[in-house]
Amino acid sequence: MALPVEVVGAWATVATACVIGASAVAALVQLRHMRAGNQLEALLAIQRDFQRQDLQAAIRYVQEPLAKKLEDFEYRKELEKTGFVDATVHPELVVCNWFNEIGTLVKHRLVAEEPFMDLFARLIVHCWAHVASAVAIMRRTRGDFQYHDFEFLAAHAARWVDAHPHGNMPRAFQRESLPDRWRETDLRTETSK
Repeated sequence: MALPVEVVGAWATVATACVIGASAVAALVQLRHMRAGNQLEALLAIQRDFQRQDLQAAIRYVQEPLAKKLEDFEYRKELEKTGFVDATVHPELVVCNWFNEIGTLVKHRLVAEEPFMDLFARLIVHCWAHVASAVAIMRRTRGDFQYHDFEFLAAHAARWVDAHPHGNMPRAFQRESLPDRWRETDLRTETSK
């Protein structure tokens, strides 16, 4: 018994739709894998960039001498002026520029926020706390646009740290207490000073 042409045509249409649907699902899966690969590569590039000696030196500068330098009127005037500010004299700009660039990438979802924050959130919050006064000085003449993506990144990082105060460990992971054999010695030394 032969099937009517209409039935065969209907089955062929259904089969074609299934093939197209399966192809679309496969394409979406492939795009997802490509996006994950691209974001991993971006995160690895950021990690390599973070290892640069000039950036590491600038972060150390931000943590230590910057607060004292900001007490100097001339130093502040250099930050306030519009135009080129010498990063060899103002290493805080290296830190601000780097985090501002990263903030732009995170804001536009070119870098996955969750793994990036897992690596850098505490450092971002720490650095922003140290450079915020310098940024405020620059904003006197340059406006709120100055380092706004660093500010965006710092706000997100602060929320991430608040949400993950002990890090971002899987729930099933059981931490073991680490022995701190120098704790008592260091406390005694600190109190004897």
